[in-house]
Amino acid sequence: MEYVTRETILKHMSRDLENVMNRYDVDDVGIYEEQGEGDHYYIGYTVRKDGKVYMINMPFVKDDENKLAVAEQSWTIQGENGNEQKGFKTLDEVFDAINRRYH
Repeated sequence: MEYVTRETILKHMSRDLENVMNRYDVDDVGIYEEQGEGDHYYIGYTVRKDGKVYMINMPFVKDDENKLAVAEQSWTIQGENGNEQKGFKTLDEVFDAINRRYH
């Protein structure tokens, strides 16, 4: 497991925001972070598409130096209504599900 700083992850994701917006035809996109219990941490995107907001995140684990590593290469979609879908391997799969299931 490779641990990197939170800032490194956020910097990489920030550079990709415009690409995510254009590639997946979303109205707005930002970075989503959430501290979980214990050493769990979640990072991903908050997207607005067709008037709906989705939090898309991947689980990370934090080490003693507060560096992060991907816990599982699996994206989760959380909708405004509290529904949650897990198990997406790529952002293409995530946005395909949003386009098919959430509209």
